[in-house]
Amino acid sequence: MRITATLMLVAMGAVFALAHWQLDTHPVWGYVHAFAEAAMVGGLADWFAVTALFRHPLGIPIPHTAIIPQNKDRIADTMAGFLRRNFLTPHVVARRMRDMNVAYAAGEFLVQKREGEMGRVRTGMVELLVELLESLDPTRLGMQVKAGLARQAEKIEVSPLLGKMLEGAMADNRHRPLIDGMIRWAGLTLEDNEDMVRNMIHQRANAVLRWTGLDERLSNSVLDGLYRLLAEILVDPEHPLRGKVEEGLAKFAHDLQHDEALRAKVEKAKSDLLANPALGDWWMGVWERMRLSLIAMARNPDAAMQGQLGSSLKELGETLKSDPALQTQVNRLARRTLVGVVQRYGEQIVRLVSETVKRWDAQTITDRVENAVGRDLQFIRINGTLVGGLVGVTIHAVTQLI
Repeated sequence: MRITATLMLVAMGAVFALAHWQLDTHPVWGYVHAFAEAAMVGGLADWFAVTALFRHPLGIPIPHTAIIPQNKDRIADTMAGFLRRNFLTPHVVARRMRDMNVAYAAGEFLVQKREGEMGRVRTGMVELLVELLESLDPTRLGMQVKAGLARQAEKIEVSPLLGKMLEGAMADNRHRPLIDGMIRWAGLTLEDNEDMVRNMIHQRANAVLRWTGLDERLSNSVLDGLYRLLAEILVDPEHPLRGKVEEGLAKFAHDLQHDEALRAKVEKAKSDLLANPALGDWWMGVWERMRLSLIAMARNPDAAMQGQLGSSLKELGETLKSDPALQTQVNRLARRTLVGVVQRYGEQIVRLVSETVKRWDAQTITDRVENAVGRDLQFIRINGTLVGGLVGVTIHAVTQLI
């Protein structure tokens, strides 16, 4: 565009020379001469104006030229202030977010797997995730995560929490399968250790019982009675022993919440568990498997998206698209979060813009601004040439009429 505008100016110079040479041959050449003369003036004036924005015309340090490089710091502050006043204000962000359905857009993104729209985003996120997981020291990161989890666990008093969970489970009868499982486990354990039970009864029986062989019958009776008792407890939800077990569980749930001595014992057990090196070794193994799984998943996102992760994300997306109540909550959360970020970090964001522009040297800011708007500025030169020519013809016509 710069070449086009310059060639137009050169063409006006050639037309001016030709018209000046033919000026006495016909009155029309006077109009051509006036058009070309005024077009050269307009083109040169606009060339000077456009050039003066970015550099000194012809390298001559004329005052009020090279405006952008000489005032880049003031431009940076003005740009940052403009962003702060017109974009990064809470009410502007809130008004803009109020018109956006972020939840529905997120649901649409999760449900529809469109490579043309999601490919670059997904590829970029995958590369970033892989680089992050591979660049960080896994041992050091695992230790930091473990320490963070331990600090959070130390702040939580687990005894009342366990008590409420047990109390809630009993209120909904979710404890009964656990009791049934314990009864079945007791029966299997007794079956596997029948010889030990018989031997215990044989050793404790007196000589008369052993001599008469009644100890064997006694052993069979004891085992049969135990099996029958366990079966009755298992099939009868209202069995008295089952009720005793439930009473014990209810008391245990109550004591977990209100017995200071028991709460102290539970907290001590929790502290001992957290301080146990075996727990730390177990966590490091879990963390390494998680890290390697995440890397493998990131390197093969198609397989991950086709598996359980993809199904879960698709279900989440469909829920976000179809549930108005959930959309309202998610949109409200997104709006409040972004407004909070703008309110808290708006000044830092615009300061980043200002400081970044100020760190650019004069040539850098000149090149970037000129590349952004230079094409339109060359249209100014072209328009200036044409408008100048039309004004010249008009003035020449008026003078001829007068």
